[in-house]
Amino acid sequence: MALHETKDAQSRDADVDVFASVLSGQILPKFRMPDEPSPSEVVYSLLHDELLLDGNAAQNLATFCTTWSDDGVHRLMNECLDKNMIDKDEYPQTAEIEARCVNILADLWNAPAGTAGTGCSTTGSSEAAMLGGLALKWRWRARRRAEGKPADRPNLVCGPVQICWEKFGRYFDVELRQVPLEPGATGLLPHQLAAHVDENTIGVVAILGVTYTCDYEPVAELSAELDRIQAEHGWDVPIHVDGASGGFVAPFLHPDVVWDFRLPRVASINTSGHKYGLAPLGVGWIVWRTADLLPADLVFDVDYLGGDMPTFALNFSRPGGEVIAQYYLFLRLGREGYRRVQQACADTARYLAGQIADIGAFTLLYDGEGALPAVSYTLSDPAGAGFSLYDLSDRLRMRGWQVPSYPLPADRQDTVIQRVLIRHGVTRDQIALLVADLRRAVEHLGAHPQPVPTTEPRSGFHH
Repeated sequence: MALHETKDAQSRDADVDVFASVLSGQILPKFRMPDEPSPSEVVYSLLHDELLLDGNAAQNLATFCTTWSDDGVHRLMNECLDKNMIDKDEYPQTAEIEARCVNILADLWNAPAGTAGTGCSTTGSSEAAMLGGLALKWRWRARRRAEGKPADRPNLVCGPVQICWEKFGRYFDVELRQVPLEPGATGLLPHQLAAHVDENTIGVVAILGVTYTCDYEPVAELSAELDRIQAEHGWDVPIHVDGASGGFVAPFLHPDVVWDFRLPRVASINTSGHKYGLAPLGVGWIVWRTADLLPADLVFDVDYLGGDMPTFALNFSRPGGEVIAQYYLFLRLGREGYRRVQQACADTARYLAGQIADIGAFTLLYDGEGALPAVSYTLSDPAGAGFSLYDLSDRLRMRGWQVPSYPLPADRQDTVIQRVLIRHGVTRDQIALLVADLRRAVEHLGAHPQPVPTTEPRSGFHH
Protein backbone atom coordinates (compact mmCIF):
# COMPACT_ATOMS: atom_id res chain seq x y z
CA MET A 1 0.00 0.00 0.00
CA ALA A 2 1.36 3.46 -0.93
CA LEU A 3 1.94 5.82 1.95
CA HIS A 4 0.74 9.43 1.66
CA GLU A 5 1.54 12.39 3.84
CA THR A 6 -1.19 14.96 4.33
CA LYS A 7 -0.02 18.53 3.74
CA ASP A 8 -0.75 21.07 6.44
CA ALA A 9 -3.23 23.86 5.72
CA GLN A 10 -0.63 26.49 4.91
CA SER A 11 1.26 24.38 2.37
CA ARG A 12 -2.02 23.41 0.66
CA ASP A 13 -2.63 27.13 0.00
CA ALA A 14 -0.05 27.00 -2.77
CA ASP A 15 -2.23 24.55 -4.71
CA VAL A 16 -5.64 26.17 -4.32
CA ASP A 17 -7.40 29.32 -5.46
CA VAL A 18 -6.24 32.50 -3.70
CA PHE A 19 -9.72 33.14 -2.32
CA ALA A 20 -10.05 29.60 -0.97
CA SER A 21 -6.81 29.94 1.00
CA VAL A 22 -6.59 29.91 4.79
CA LEU A 23 -5.55 33.58 4.97
CA SER A 24 -8.36 34.81 2.71
CA GLY A 25 -10.89 33.28 5.08
CA GLN A 26 -9.65 35.45 7.92
CA ILE A 27 -9.69 39.10 8.86
CA LEU A 28 -6.12 40.25 8.23
CA PRO A 29 -4.09 40.81 11.43
CA LYS A 30 -4.03 44.39 12.67
CA PHE A 31 -2.19 44.20 15.99
CA ARG A 32 -0.09 41.02 16.02
CA MET A 33 2.09 39.33 13.45
CA PRO A 34 0.65 35.94 12.35
CA ASP A 35 2.36 32.83 13.69
CA GLU A 36 2.74 31.08 10.34
CA PRO A 37 3.89 32.21 6.87
CA SER A 38 1.55 32.42 3.89
CA PRO A 39 2.21 32.06 0.15
CA SER A 40 3.41 35.28 -1.46
CA GLU A 41 0.74 35.29 -4.17
CA VAL A 42 -2.03 34.99 -1.58
CA VAL A 43 -0.67 37.87 0.51
CA TYR A 44 -0.07 39.99 -2.58
CA SER A 45 -3.60 39.47 -3.90
CA LEU A 46 -5.24 40.28 -0.56
CA LEU A 47 -3.19 43.46 -0.08
CA HIS A 48 -3.71 44.45 -3.72
CA ASP A 49 -7.47 44.25 -3.25
CA GLU A 50 -7.39 46.10 0.09
CA LEU A 51 -5.44 48.96 -1.53
CA LEU A 52 -8.27 49.43 -4.02
CA LEU A 53 -9.94 51.37 -1.21
CA ASP A 54 -7.35 54.12 -1.72
CA GLY A 55 -8.25 56.95 -4.08
CA ASN A 56 -7.37 56.66 -7.75
CA ALA A 57 -4.09 58.56 -8.19
CA ALA A 58 -5.07 59.62 -11.71
CA GLN A 59 -8.07 61.48 -10.28
CA ASN A 60 -6.14 63.04 -7.40
CA LEU A 61 -6.10 66.70 -8.41
CA ALA A 62 -5.04 67.76 -4.91
CA THR A 63 -1.47 66.52 -5.00
CA PHE A 64 1.56 68.22 -6.55
CA CYS A 65 3.36 64.87 -6.56
CA THR A 66 4.15 62.61 -9.50
CA THR A 67 1.49 59.97 -10.10
CA TRP A 68 2.67 58.69 -13.51
CA SER A 69 6.07 57.37 -14.55
CA ASP A 70 7.24 55.74 -17.76
CA ASP A 71 8.61 52.20 -18.05
CA GLY A 72 12.24 53.33 -17.90
CA VAL A 73 11.65 54.82 -14.45
CA HIS A 74 9.95 51.63 -13.23
CA ARG A 75 12.81 49.46 -14.49
CA LEU A 76 15.53 51.61 -12.94
CA MET A 77 13.67 51.87 -9.63
CA ASN A 78 13.39 48.09 -9.50
CA GLU A 79 17.11 47.69 -10.24
CA CYS A 80 18.00 50.19 -7.49
CA LEU A 81 15.92 48.73 -4.66
CA ASP A 82 19.08 47.71 -2.80
CA LYS A 83 21.06 50.96 -3.23
CA ASN A 84 21.49 53.05 -0.09
CA MET A 85 22.00 56.70 -1.00
CA ILE A 86 24.01 57.40 2.15
CA ASP A 87 26.67 54.78 1.38
CA LYS A 88 28.74 56.62 -1.19
CA ASP A 89 31.71 54.27 -0.80
CA GLU A 90 29.69 51.16 -1.64
CA TYR A 91 27.66 52.88 -4.38
CA PRO A 92 30.07 55.44 -5.84
CA GLN A 93 28.32 55.72 -9.20
CA THR A 94 25.02 56.55 -7.53
CA ALA A 95 26.88 59.26 -5.60
CA GLU A 96 28.37 60.51 -8.86
CA ILE A 97 24.91 60.70 -10.42
CA GLU A 98 23.64 62.65 -7.41
CA ALA A 99 26.48 65.16 -7.93
CA ARG A 100 25.59 65.45 -11.62
CA CYS A 101 21.99 66.28 -10.70
CA VAL A 102 23.17 69.00 -8.28
CA ASN A 103 25.36 70.51 -11.00
CA ILE A 104 22.49 70.42 -13.50
CA LEU A 105 20.17 72.19 -11.06
CA ALA A 106 22.80 74.79 -10.18
CA ASP A 107 23.14 75.54 -13.89
CA LEU A 108 19.36 75.53 -14.42
CA TRP A 109 19.00 78.08 -11.61
CA ASN A 110 21.81 80.31 -12.93
CA ALA A 111 24.47 79.80 -10.27
CA PRO A 112 27.47 82.11 -10.78
CA ALA A 113 29.71 81.02 -13.65
CA GLY A 114 32.79 79.07 -12.63
CA THR A 115 31.32 77.74 -9.38
CA ALA A 116 30.74 74.07 -8.68
CA GLY A 117 27.23 73.09 -7.66
CA THR A 118 26.91 72.81 -3.87
CA GLY A 119 23.94 70.83 -2.63
CA CYS A 120 22.50 67.38 -2.12
CA SER A 121 19.46 65.20 -2.61
CA THR A 122 16.92 64.73 0.17
CA THR A 123 13.76 62.72 0.78
CA GLY A 124 11.68 65.68 -0.47
CA SER A 125 11.44 69.45 -0.53
CA SER A 126 10.45 69.62 3.15
CA GLU A 127 13.77 68.15 4.28
CA ALA A 128 15.56 70.30 1.70
CA ALA A 129 13.83 73.43 3.02
CA MET A 130 14.89 72.63 6.59
CA LEU A 131 18.50 72.20 5.49
CA GLY A 132 18.33 75.60 3.81
CA GLY A 133 16.88 77.08 6.99
CA LEU A 134 19.60 75.51 9.14
CA ALA A 135 22.30 77.06 6.95
CA LEU A 136 20.60 80.46 7.33
CA LYS A 137 20.50 80.10 11.11
CA TRP A 138 24.12 78.94 11.41
CA ARG A 139 25.46 81.79 9.25
CA TRP A 140 23.41 84.41 11.14
CA ARG A 141 24.56 83.03 14.49
CA ALA A 142 28.22 83.00 13.47
CA ARG A 143 27.99 86.58 12.27
CA ARG A 144 26.29 87.77 15.46
CA ARG A 145 28.86 86.05 17.66
CA ALA A 146 31.70 87.54 15.63
CA GLU A 147 30.18 90.96 16.26
CA GLY A 148 29.87 90.24 19.98
CA LYS A 149 26.06 90.41 19.82
CA PRO A 150 23.46 87.99 21.28
CA ALA A 151 22.38 85.16 19.03
CA ASP A 152 19.52 83.64 21.02
CA ARG A 153 16.45 85.10 19.29
CA PRO A 154 16.56 84.17 15.58
CA ASN A 155 13.49 84.76 13.41
CA LEU A 156 12.52 83.80 9.87
CA VAL A 157 10.12 85.96 7.83
CA CYS A 158 7.71 84.43 5.32
CA GLY A 159 4.24 84.60 3.83
CA PRO A 160 1.75 81.70 3.47
CA VAL A 161 4.27 78.87 3.58
CA GLN A 162 3.84 75.11 3.58
CA ILE A 163 3.78 73.44 6.99
CA CYS A 164 7.40 72.27 6.73
CA TRP A 165 8.48 75.82 7.63
CA GLU A 166 6.33 75.76 10.75
CA LYS A 167 8.04 72.50 11.65
CA PHE A 168 11.44 74.09 11.03
CA GLY A 169 10.66 76.95 13.39
CA ARG A 170 9.47 74.64 16.16
CA TYR A 171 12.10 71.93 15.76
CA PHE A 172 15.08 74.30 15.49
CA ASP A 173 13.98 77.08 17.86
CA VAL A 174 13.46 79.84 15.29
CA GLU A 175 10.59 82.33 15.57
CA LEU A 176 8.52 82.03 12.39
CA ARG A 177 7.15 85.46 11.48
CA GLN A 178 4.37 84.52 9.08
CA VAL A 179 3.13 87.74 7.50
CA PRO A 180 -0.70 87.88 7.19
CA LEU A 181 -2.23 88.23 3.74
CA GLU A 182 -3.48 91.64 2.73
CA PRO A 183 -6.97 91.95 1.15
CA GLY A 184 -6.82 90.65 -2.40
CA ALA A 185 -3.28 89.29 -2.00
CA THR A 186 -2.26 85.64 -2.23
CA GLY A 187 1.33 85.92 -1.04
CA LEU A 188 4.01 87.99 0.67
CA LEU A 189 4.33 91.55 -0.68
CA PRO A 190 7.58 93.57 -0.64
CA HIS A 191 6.24 96.53 1.36
CA GLN A 192 5.29 94.16 4.21
CA LEU A 193 8.90 93.24 4.94
CA ALA A 194 9.86 96.45 6.75
CA ALA A 195 7.43 95.75 9.60
CA HIS A 196 8.77 92.23 10.21
CA VAL A 197 12.50 92.16 9.39
CA ASP A 198 15.06 93.14 12.06
CA GLU A 199 18.63 92.42 13.12
CA ASN A 200 17.62 88.94 14.31
CA THR A 201 16.14 87.88 10.96
CA ILE A 202 18.11 84.92 9.62
CA GLY A 203 16.40 85.13 6.23
CA VAL A 204 13.24 85.63 4.20
CA VAL A 205 11.50 82.68 2.54
CA ALA A 206 10.03 83.46 -0.87
CA ILE A 207 7.64 80.92 -2.38
CA LEU A 208 7.81 80.04 -6.06
CA GLY A 209 4.40 78.43 -6.30
CA VAL A 210 2.30 79.24 -3.23
CA THR A 211 0.70 76.02 -1.95
CA TYR A 212 -2.71 77.63 -1.49
CA THR A 213 -3.16 79.42 -4.82
CA CYS A 214 -0.21 78.26 -7.01
CA ASP A 215 1.07 81.69 -8.08
CA TYR A 216 4.60 83.02 -7.54
CA GLU A 217 5.70 85.48 -4.89
CA PRO A 218 7.69 88.41 -6.41
CA VAL A 219 11.21 87.27 -5.49
CA ALA A 220 13.03 90.06 -7.36
CA GLU A 221 10.88 92.74 -5.73
CA LEU A 222 11.36 91.16 -2.29
CA SER A 223 15.11 91.21 -2.91
CA ALA A 224 15.01 94.88 -3.91
CA GLU A 225 13.14 95.76 -0.71
CA LEU A 226 15.75 93.91 1.35
CA ASP A 227 18.41 95.95 -0.47
CA ARG A 228 16.60 99.09 0.68
CA ILE A 229 16.33 97.80 4.24
CA GLN A 230 20.04 96.99 4.29
CA ALA A 231 20.89 100.48 3.05
CA GLU A 232 18.76 101.97 5.83
CA HIS A 233 19.58 99.67 8.76
CA GLY A 234 22.65 97.68 7.77
CA TRP A 235 20.87 94.30 8.08
CA ASP A 236 22.06 91.94 5.34
CA VAL A 237 19.13 89.50 5.12
CA PRO A 238 19.43 86.61 2.62
CA ILE A 239 16.58 84.96 0.72
CA HIS A 240 15.83 81.27 0.57
CA VAL A 241 13.54 80.38 -2.34
CA ASP A 242 11.12 77.55 -1.66
CA GLY A 243 10.78 76.33 -5.23
CA ALA A 244 9.16 73.04 -4.24
CA SER A 245 7.04 73.19 -7.39
CA GLY A 246 8.09 76.31 -9.28
CA GLY A 247 11.76 75.37 -9.35
CA PHE A 248 10.97 72.90 -12.11
CA VAL A 249 8.41 75.12 -13.87
CA ALA A 250 9.77 78.67 -14.05
CA PRO A 251 13.04 77.80 -15.87
CA PHE A 252 11.07 76.22 -18.72
CA LEU A 253 7.88 78.29 -18.92
CA HIS A 254 8.95 81.64 -17.47
CA PRO A 255 12.66 82.11 -18.22
CA ASP A 256 12.35 85.91 -18.02
CA VAL A 257 11.09 85.82 -14.42
CA VAL A 258 14.11 86.63 -12.25
CA TRP A 259 13.83 84.60 -9.05
CA ASP A 260 16.95 82.42 -8.78
CA PHE A 261 20.72 82.85 -8.33
CA ARG A 262 20.69 85.74 -10.77
CA LEU A 263 19.70 87.66 -7.63
CA PRO A 264 22.82 87.86 -5.39
CA ARG A 265 20.61 87.91 -2.29
CA VAL A 266 19.22 84.44 -3.07
CA ALA A 267 21.43 82.15 -0.99
CA SER A 268 19.70 78.79 -1.48
CA ILE A 269 16.87 77.08 -3.34
CA ASN A 270 14.97 73.90 -2.57
CA THR A 271 12.74 71.92 -4.89
CA SER A 272 10.84 68.63 -5.13
CA GLY A 273 12.13 66.22 -7.70
CA HIS A 274 8.93 64.25 -7.14
CA LYS A 275 6.63 67.16 -8.03
CA TYR A 276 7.14 69.02 -11.29
CA GLY A 277 10.60 67.45 -11.49
CA LEU A 278 8.57 64.38 -12.61
CA ALA A 279 10.59 61.86 -10.52
CA PRO A 280 8.82 59.23 -8.39
CA LEU A 281 8.01 59.99 -4.76
CA GLY A 282 10.94 60.31 -2.39
CA VAL A 283 13.41 62.88 -3.76
CA GLY A 284 14.01 66.57 -3.17
CA TRP A 285 16.98 68.89 -3.78
CA ILE A 286 18.74 71.76 -2.01
CA VAL A 287 21.34 73.91 -3.80
CA TRP A 288 23.36 76.83 -2.43
CA ARG A 289 24.50 79.73 -4.57
CA THR A 290 28.15 79.17 -3.61
CA ALA A 291 29.98 76.65 -1.44
CA ASP A 292 30.75 79.14 1.35
CA LEU A 293 27.01 79.58 2.06
CA LEU A 294 26.85 76.05 3.50
CA PRO A 295 28.55 76.26 6.93
CA ALA A 296 31.24 73.61 7.28
CA ASP A 297 30.19 72.62 10.81
CA LEU A 298 26.80 71.44 9.50
CA VAL A 299 28.55 68.76 7.41
CA PHE A 300 29.45 65.48 9.13
CA ASP A 301 32.22 63.13 8.06
CA VAL A 302 31.19 59.48 8.30
CA ASP A 303 33.87 56.78 8.22
CA TYR A 304 32.04 53.60 9.23
CA LEU A 305 30.49 52.72 5.87
CA GLY A 306 33.77 51.78 4.22
CA GLY A 307 35.23 55.19 3.48
CA ASP A 308 35.39 58.75 4.77
CA MET A 309 32.50 60.73 3.32
CA PRO A 310 30.71 64.02 4.10
CA THR A 311 26.97 64.07 4.74
CA PHE A 312 24.43 66.81 5.40
CA ALA A 313 20.87 65.58 5.81
CA LEU A 314 18.18 65.00 8.41
CA ASN A 315 17.86 61.37 7.33
CA PHE A 316 20.60 58.78 7.11
CA SER A 317 19.81 55.63 5.13
CA ARG A 318 17.45 56.22 2.21
CA PRO A 319 16.90 54.74 -1.24
CA GLY A 320 18.98 55.80 -4.22
CA GLY A 321 16.51 54.82 -6.94
CA GLU A 322 14.68 58.15 -6.98
CA VAL A 323 17.95 60.01 -7.59
CA ILE A 324 18.77 57.66 -10.48
CA ALA A 325 15.27 58.21 -11.86
CA GLN A 326 15.74 62.00 -11.65
CA TYR A 327 18.93 61.81 -13.70
CA TYR A 328 17.20 59.48 -16.19
CA LEU A 329 14.50 62.12 -16.69
CA PHE A 330 17.11 64.88 -17.15
CA LEU A 331 18.75 62.79 -19.89
CA ARG A 332 15.57 61.53 -21.54
CA LEU A 333 13.66 64.81 -21.63
CA GLY A 334 16.36 67.46 -21.75
CA ARG A 335 15.38 71.10 -21.48
CA GLU A 336 13.09 70.97 -24.49
CA GLY A 337 11.31 67.86 -23.21
CA TYR A 338 10.67 69.44 -19.82
CA ARG A 339 9.43 72.58 -21.56
CA ARG A 340 6.95 70.56 -23.65
CA VAL A 341 5.66 68.63 -20.63
CA GLN A 342 5.18 71.75 -18.52
CA GLN A 343 3.67 73.68 -21.46
CA ALA A 344 1.14 70.92 -22.09
CA CYS A 345 0.17 71.08 -18.40
CA ALA A 346 -0.09 74.90 -18.53
CA ASP A 347 -2.27 74.79 -21.66
CA THR A 348 -4.63 72.34 -19.96
CA ALA A 349 -4.76 74.55 -16.86
CA ARG A 350 -5.78 77.56 -18.96
CA TYR A 351 -8.44 75.44 -20.68
CA LEU A 352 -9.81 74.49 -17.25
CA ALA A 353 -9.77 78.12 -16.09
CA GLY A 354 -11.87 79.12 -19.11
CA GLN A 355 -14.37 76.34 -18.43
CA ILE A 356 -14.68 77.25 -14.75
CA ALA A 357 -15.24 80.90 -15.63
CA ASP A 358 -18.02 79.84 -18.04
CA ILE A 359 -19.89 77.94 -15.31
CA GLY A 360 -20.66 81.28 -13.69
CA ALA A 361 -20.68 80.19 -10.06
CA PHE A 362 -17.00 80.86 -9.44
CA THR A 363 -14.48 83.69 -9.27
CA LEU A 364 -10.98 82.74 -10.40
CA LEU A 365 -8.13 83.58 -8.03
CA TYR A 366 -5.45 82.15 -10.32
CA ASP A 367 -6.11 81.22 -13.95
CA GLY A 368 -3.04 79.11 -14.71
CA GLU A 369 -1.21 81.94 -16.44
CA GLY A 370 2.29 82.96 -15.35
CA ALA A 371 3.04 80.45 -12.59
CA LEU A 372 2.22 76.79 -11.83
CA PRO A 373 -0.02 74.72 -14.14
CA ALA A 374 -3.03 74.95 -11.85
CA VAL A 375 -6.29 76.80 -11.21
CA SER A 376 -7.69 78.17 -7.96
CA TYR A 377 -11.11 79.75 -7.45
CA THR A 378 -13.80 80.59 -4.93
CA LEU A 379 -17.58 80.84 -4.97
CA SER A 380 -18.73 84.17 -6.38
CA ASP A 381 -21.61 84.31 -3.89
CA PRO A 382 -20.81 82.04 -0.91
CA ALA A 383 -23.82 83.28 1.08
CA GLY A 384 -26.37 82.84 -1.69
CA ALA A 385 -25.09 79.70 -3.46
CA GLY A 386 -26.96 77.29 -1.19
CA PHE A 387 -23.86 75.12 -0.86
CA SER A 388 -20.22 75.45 0.09
CA LEU A 389 -17.08 74.38 -1.70
CA TYR A 390 -16.76 71.61 0.89
CA ASP A 391 -20.14 70.30 -0.29
CA LEU A 392 -18.88 70.52 -3.87
CA SER A 393 -15.72 68.57 -2.99
CA ASP A 394 -17.85 65.82 -1.46
CA ARG A 395 -20.08 65.72 -4.53
CA LEU A 396 -17.08 65.41 -6.85
CA ARG A 397 -15.62 62.69 -4.62
CA MET A 398 -18.65 60.56 -5.52
CA ARG A 399 -17.22 60.40 -9.04
CA GLY A 400 -13.71 59.70 -7.76
CA TRP A 401 -12.30 63.23 -8.12
CA GLN A 402 -10.18 64.53 -5.26
CA VAL A 403 -10.47 68.32 -5.41
CA PRO A 404 -9.43 70.13 -2.21
CA SER A 405 -11.36 72.93 -0.53
CA TYR A 406 -9.73 74.95 2.26
CA PRO A 407 -9.53 78.46 3.74
CA LEU A 408 -6.75 80.89 2.83
CA PRO A 409 -4.23 81.75 5.59
CA ALA A 410 -4.58 84.72 7.96
CA ASP A 411 -5.85 87.40 7.42
CA ARG A 412 -7.97 85.96 4.60
CA GLN A 413 -9.16 82.84 6.41
CA ASP A 414 -12.79 83.72 5.70
CA THR A 415 -12.18 83.01 2.00
CA VAL A 416 -12.59 79.32 1.13
CA ILE A 417 -11.14 78.21 -2.19
CA GLN A 418 -10.72 75.16 -4.37
CA ARG A 419 -7.54 74.24 -6.21
CA VAL A 420 -6.96 71.92 -9.18
CA LEU A 421 -3.38 70.93 -10.07
CA ILE A 422 -2.47 69.89 -13.59
CA ARG A 423 0.63 67.71 -13.63
CA HIS A 424 2.30 65.21 -15.94
CA GLY A 425 -0.24 62.51 -16.79
CA VAL A 426 -3.34 64.69 -16.35
CA THR A 427 -4.79 64.96 -19.86
CA ARG A 428 -7.09 67.46 -21.55
CA ASP A 429 -9.72 64.72 -21.92
CA GLN A 430 -9.53 63.92 -18.22
CA ILE A 431 -10.07 67.58 -17.36
CA ALA A 432 -13.01 67.76 -19.79
CA LEU A 433 -14.58 64.89 -17.85
CA LEU A 434 -13.93 66.76 -14.59
CA VAL A 435 -15.60 69.86 -16.00
CA ALA A 436 -18.67 67.85 -17.01
CA ASP A 437 -18.91 66.39 -13.50
CA LEU A 438 -18.31 69.84 -12.00
CA ARG A 439 -21.20 71.32 -14.00
CA ARG A 440 -23.51 68.47 -12.97
CA ALA A 441 -22.48 68.83 -9.34
CA VAL A 442 -23.15 72.60 -9.34
CA GLU A 443 -26.55 72.05 -10.99
CA HIS A 444 -27.47 69.35 -8.47
CA LEU A 445 -26.39 71.39 -5.45
CA GLY A 446 -28.12 74.47 -6.81
CA ALA A 447 -31.35 72.51 -7.27
CA HIS A 448 -31.03 70.96 -3.82
CA PRO A 449 -29.61 73.73 -1.60
CA GLN A 450 -28.19 72.66 1.73
CA PRO A 451 -30.12 73.99 4.75
CA VAL A 452 -26.76 74.62 6.40
CA PRO A 453 -23.87 74.51 3.91
CA THR A 454 -20.82 72.71 5.23
CA THR A 455 -18.30 75.09 6.74
CA GLU A 456 -15.78 72.54 8.03
CA PRO A 457 -13.56 70.47 5.72
CA ARG A 458 -14.45 66.78 5.66
CA SER A 459 -11.22 65.65 4.04
CA GLY A 460 -7.68 66.85 4.48
CA PHE A 461 -5.38 67.71 1.60
CA HIS A 462 -1.84 68.34 2.85
CA HIS A 463 0.45 68.03 -0.14
